[in-house]
Amino acid sequence: MLKLKNTILFILLFGSTVYAGGISLTGTIVSDGQKMIGSRYMGYVKKVYVKLGDKVKREDDLYEMESAEFDIMKTQANLMLEQSQIALEYWKDRLRVINKKKENVKKKYGMTGFGMDDLEGQIETVKAMLESTKIMVKHAAEQVKQMAIVFNYLKMKAPADGVVVQKNIKVGDMVMPGMLTIMIVDTEHLEIDVSLPAGIIGKIHEGQRLAVEIPAIKYNTIGKIKAIIPDANPMTHKIKMRVSFDKGKKNIFPGMYAKVIIPEGT
Repeated sequence: MLKLKNTILFILLFGSTVYAGGISLTGTIVSDGQKMIGSRYMGYVKKVYVKLGDKVKREDDLYEMESAEFDIMKTQANLMLEQSQIALEYWKDRLRVINKKKENVKKKYGMTGFGMDDLEGQIETVKAMLESTKIMVKHAAEQVKQMAIVFNYLKMKAPADGVVVQKNIKVGDMVMPGMLTIMIVDTEHLEIDVSLPAGIIGKIHEGQRLAVEIPAIKYNTIGKIKAIIPDANPMTHKIKMRVSFDKGKKNIFPGMYAKVIIPEGT
């Protein structure tokens, strides 16, 4: 029923173009989702897992970097965590030994037995060292966690589904922080970018349905005005319009030419 309704609406819209002089506007297919992947760290490209035109899924590997600086920091963080954990176990064992000795003295001589005050002092000292070492372990674990986050930036993964449309790296290249390495475009959620004269702004509104044609594949459908945006350059006296539409299972890609028809009298 919905498909029939859209078909009827499409015929009416195109009918108004033919018989009532509808306004035909040209536009370009653009992606609603474009991901530009850059590097946060300096290093050499170790592996590249994709090529231009590849379709990728979220979390797919894109490329991997190697960084001597990162390797040193990672080794230092792991060593610090290991050493602090060893120290923590040492002070735990030391506390158990002194507490055991205290219990033995208590059983043999009572609370005021020989060396009890000295044992109490040792226990307090060891407890202080134990708490200090726990803090060291916590800080070291956080450092290791940060290194794991850094690793995620050295082994880059796709942030979303899409198609690789730009690849600026190859194995052995030096990558600098902020450098654009790969661009991924979402080809499922597409829109039409239309530039229209300010004189017809009164004929359109957000949510309005329009006839859409993609001549290259002879595809006709119904679109909806998603947004009306002032052009960044006021000297052009143009307005930007974004039209969303359902591509279905058609092979439609960003950059393709499209037409939208605004019926007269709307």
